[in-house]
Amino acid sequence: MAALSTTTILTNRTRMALVPRAVLENKMQVSYELKQSQSRLFHELPSGLKMEVIFQKGRIDKDEKSQNPPLVFIHGSFHAAWCWAEHFLPFFCKHGFDCYALSLLGQGESEAPSGAVAGSLQTHASDIADFIQKQINFPPVLLGHSFGGLIVQYYIANIGNEKLHEKQGLHPYLAGAVLVCSVPPSGNSGIVWRYLFSKPVAAFKITRSLAAKAFQTSLPLCKETFFSAEMENQVVLCYQKLMTESSRMPLFDLRKLNASLPTPPVKDSSIKVLVVGAQDDFIVDGKGLEETGTFYGVSPVCIEGVAHDIMLDCSWEKGAQVILSWLNHLKR
Repeated sequence: MAALSTTTILTNRTRMALVPRAVLENKMQVSYELKQSQSRLFHELPSGLKMEVIFQKGRIDKDEKSQNPPLVFIHGSFHAAWCWAEHFLPFFCKHGFDCYALSLLGQGESEAPSGAVAGSLQTHASDIADFIQKQINFPPVLLGHSFGGLIVQYYIANIGNEKLHEKQGLHPYLAGAVLVCSVPPSGNSGIVWRYLFSKPVAAFKITRSLAAKAFQTSLPLCKETFFSAEMENQVVLCYQKLMTESSRMPLFDLRKLNASLPTPPVKDSSIKVLVVGAQDDFIVDGKGLEETGTFYGVSPVCIEGVAHDIMLDCSWEKGAQVILSWLNHLKR
């Protein structure tokens, strides 16, 4: 794989562990220790900045007749590639999928651009496109969570966009896209207004948790914002530390982001899209999930007993199984 520098951390432990900054000159003060067979790679972008990639190769099944598409995972705000490495990468690799979890610029162990924010829908999508074009041999499935889902929406809307190609480069074709608890195409403004009028207490908590970053210092608020009530506090504390360290700068300028929305309609209707939500999502409400499904002409799947961070929640397997079933159907 060209333009990748590699650093590998292997551990026989299957549970998440936190390691100090001294290891590998990490940008995060508290770093994520990779699981066995996972590798940390750094993809060099045209800007010269390096983007963190956690890679895990799928197990090969000799009886498998068709090639599984690679999976490329995109995180949302206050997260990084590690959020997929904890459960989803081992799960999907076990089922034969090569998995790549990216940390967007300014997040996780990726380098940060100059300026006050990490980027825009356009620049983040362009970085993802550059990685796919240079490192992936087959059309992948692109999976995005929360604001990462909004980036995926912008990506698929601009596949085949010749005008964009001239400015930012080609968005390579995809085998499919999965939007997980995604911010809807119109952004989060509608969700905020609905909460203000129908759930004012929840609106206050979300604003305090995310805008004021109180989730970083309040364990109960972090748990309520991202996870199910059944999650063990010690596990939430580990994730809280990682989330606090993951975002060295805001993912977007939200005012500019909202002014650029809604995302454009998809030009290539052949791209299959799965829209997945969580019944106990404290951030994206049911109407937001319905909006996304309607936009793509699909029926969204709302998973019971799981919260916003589907990939980290104690019932993460519910979401993983729904996605796996869709992927298996996609290959037919």
